[in-house]
Amino acid sequence: MTVVNSPCETAALPLRAVINFSHQPYFSVIVRYGHQLKYDGAMSFAERAVAALEAVLRSALRARPADGPHRDVVVTLDDADFLVRWLSVGWPRQVAEALHDQPRPDLLVAPLMSPGARKAARDAGVGWVDESGAADIYIRDPLIVIETTGSPPVPLDTRVGWRPAALAVCEALLAGNANPTVSSVVKATGISTGSVATALKFLEHNGHLASNAARGPGAARRIVNRDELLNAYATAAERLRSPISIHVGVLWRDPIVGTIELGRTWRKHNIDWSATSALSASVLAPAQTTIAPMEIYVPGRTPSDLRRVATVGGLKEIEGGRLLLRPFPTPAGATLSKQDPKGFRSMLWPRVYADLRTTGVRGEDAADHLREQMDRHE
Repeated sequence: MTVVNSPCETAALPLRAVINFSHQPYFSVIVRYGHQLKYDGAMSFAERAVAALEAVLRSALRARPADGPHRDVVVTLDDADFLVRWLSVGWPRQVAEALHDQPRPDLLVAPLMSPGARKAARDAGVGWVDESGAADIYIRDPLIVIETTGSPPVPLDTRVGWRPAALAVCEALLAGNANPTVSSVVKATGISTGSVATALKFLEHNGHLASNAARGPGAARRIVNRDELLNAYATAAERLRSPISIHVGVLWRDPIVGTIELGRTWRKHNIDWSATSALSASVLAPAQTTIAPMEIYVPGRTPSDLRRVATVGGLKEIEGGRLLLRPFPTPAGATLSKQDPKGFRSMLWPRVYADLRTTGVRGEDAADHLREQMDRHE
């Protein structure tokens, strides 16, 4: 059996003593602790999956590759084999796909499991681990019960290439506003030629774009896999999401009408704006009866900037206010937005999708619905 010691016992024991894989009669209890895993982006999926498991099990593991089309590895625990599936993105959609595959994996491992993905795995009775050190595992034989919390890891390539300008490039490409050439993206985003060239080179280096031998502003590139690019973009957008925001009070009976009227007031003073998250989703792909959270991007870099914009719109900052104002997330600003005939301005759908994903389980469901609707329109 397996024993997981309590936090007070864990601190006094060497790592290998935290879990004992033997046939002696041990008991099991839940332990909560944080463990931040540092990993190299050059590691293979098998190495990352095993490293994440070892981090939460606090023990070295025996593992071997598994045959098949998926990113699987077979891990041996106490002479019992378990099929471990690596998910490049830990979201509900990927979890659902994994659970419908045959053979069905015993454990799921991902860079970071979202709240919706965690719930989906738990509801299905499948254990999971992510590279933050978080895990939820219950295995009967050998008995393993682990529930841990962790700290989000920061991959090396995030610090190097995923910058706001790269996010803007992805939004333009995924929404179909630009082709993967420097000249096309510069025209669609309004950001500098150097920033666009650097971002495209980064995306190509990471396997999201492929190019021919030609070079220059008009050099032809193509998106290798749109789904994988969207997943990578949304993950990076969440990491780079600015903590700067203010809540303001609104008494809108119809949030869409209220947003349009507020936008008209701002435009009279030459202030750009664009809705996102649930506000935009309610127009682009209606699904939820309640529109929350309500978020709008406006110009600014500091809370003071946002307060000035709020004042121009006749809004007052209120703790817990229904409307959230945020600074535009990329140097493209409102250029990467679209206005409908009624005057409702929204960020392009990839940004709306990424923002929805940060708002909890219901937001993830709404994001998946938006993604499905947009896929149908392509």
